[in-house]
Amino acid sequence: MAPIITFIGWHDSGKNSLAVQVVSHLKAFGYKVAVIKSSNEAGIIFDTPGTDTDKHRQAGADSILFVAPDQMVLQTKGSDLSLNTLVHRFFPDADIIIGVGFKGARRVSKIEVVHDKNQMMRSEVHGVIAVATDLDIAAEHVFRLDQSEELAYFIRKRFLLAGRRPENSVSLLVDGKNIPLKPFVQEVLAGTIVGFIDSLKFADGATEIDLRIKLDRPVGTP
Repeated sequence: MAPIITFIGWHDSGKNSLAVQVVSHLKAFGYKVAVIKSSNEAGIIFDTPGTDTDKHRQAGADSILFVAPDQMVLQTKGSDLSLNTLVHRFFPDADIIIGVGFKGARRVSKIEVVHDKNQMMRSEVHGVIAVATDLDIAAEHVFRLDQSEELAYFIRKRFLLAGRRPENSVSLLVDGKNIPLKPFVQEVLAGTIVGFIDSLKFADGATEIDLRIKLDRPVGTP
């Protein structure tokens, strides 16, 4: 699964503006960038009243996917899916995921945008790897708010240049938790599944396999 880096900070901290600039730089580097943003507001309507999709929403549809030649728009009811699960389901082809918010996401790297030393989250939030601020702060990785390009280079070096994905790229999520797999394990797992489906009809020439297992009882339960 692609690396996830999310920008966190208090309301009006400028975290979204900084994230937008970083996305622009990463795109200029040639990467496929996906963005996912969280909000505490409820009842936001992104559709125009009276449209076909709005009528389905008013009828009580749980999810609506609008498909056009130039875009797709998914509307679904709020869920408790983890950030890793959302990325795994909706952004499988991205090179990197930039998030805004999600300060409570575990095992996700975060960049804190801060204007007040007394309101810093890094001591209470897991995974803060850098700070963007206009203050004089002592930390390992500190960037000024106008250093979006330098921050993009930092992200690129740390997450995108460390190594390419193995030839057979395999990602594994268990109950929304991303399970790290070493290249050898990925090769073995991919080989086992490919070997199983190789004899099935319509599998010739396949380059991507999606496998999702819903268990009728928890693992380890007799």
